[in-house]
Amino acid sequence: MILSDNMRAAILIMVSMAGFTVNDALMKLSASNIPFFQLIFMRGVLISLGLTVLAAMWGHLSFRPNRQDRFLTALRTLAEAVGTVLFMTALFSMPLANLVAILQALPLTVTLAAAVFLGAPVGWRRLAAILVGFVGVTIIIRPGVDGFSIYSLYGIAAVMVITLRDLAARQLSPAIPSSRVALSAAIGVTVLAAGGAIVLQETWVMPTLLGAAFITGAAVFLMAGYICAVSGMRLGDISFVAPFRYTSLLVALILGLVLFNEWPDFWTMVGAAIVVGTGLFTLYRERKTATKPKQGLRIR
Repeated sequence: MILSDNMRAAILIMVSMAGFTVNDALMKLSASNIPFFQLIFMRGVLISLGLTVLAAMWGHLSFRPNRQDRFLTALRTLAEAVGTVLFMTALFSMPLANLVAILQALPLTVTLAAAVFLGAPVGWRRLAAILVGFVGVTIIIRPGVDGFSIYSLYGIAAVMVITLRDLAARQLSPAIPSSRVALSAAIGVTVLAAGGAIVLQETWVMPTLLGAAFITGAAVFLMAGYICAVSGMRLGDISFVAPFRYTSLLVALILGLVLFNEWPDFWTMVGAAIVVGTGLFTLYRERKTATKPKQGLRIR
């Protein structure tokens, strides 16, 4: 059977989402034995080395970005580093699937932020979907009721910072290689982790063989996720492949149950369904309006 470019791209996106989520699970498994910033630092070193090799193989290390791209890359790197700390703080203290469910709001926040800060057009249907999606996030975290975790707020903060990261990435010129952007982010995360360890005076430990294997596996899966995500986005139509990013929630549900004996309660599943549904609707409206011929000003 011959697959179309879009179908191959969709498979790559699903593989990338699995890679990212397996990375999260392996980091969570390592958290009980290795100090917080040491864990992030060790993974960061491995990823930085791996991306340096890939960038060298692809001939991207010699690329010289212009001033605007340097600024945007630095902004994206800062957001990546801060977002990593927020996300990992939440990850190590709450169920994996619950956190991944919160992150499914990212397409909604990026769409809204692009409208507010970049002037991107957003019709009333998409705006309504975004608002409903935020209601879904509220149902997931349920502030003020039993079972509420303060670490859910770290997850929401991570979504906000990652939104800034993605907005900065949208403004980068097509000329700058993705590997250079990712390498900069990996180095930034590693440096921030080293600084955090110094400030907090962490006492680092020698990882066990199993712990080292978990960290190495996390780095490998994260790099594989990055490569597949970039390949998928470049191979297929973005509006077609983007919905397949939601498969990360399915992977998180399976890993949470198998590895941590975690399963979200009924209301968390309801909230997740609302967030995913509104995200899919938003992507559908973006695709529909992008293919619609422009005939003056319309309210979508």
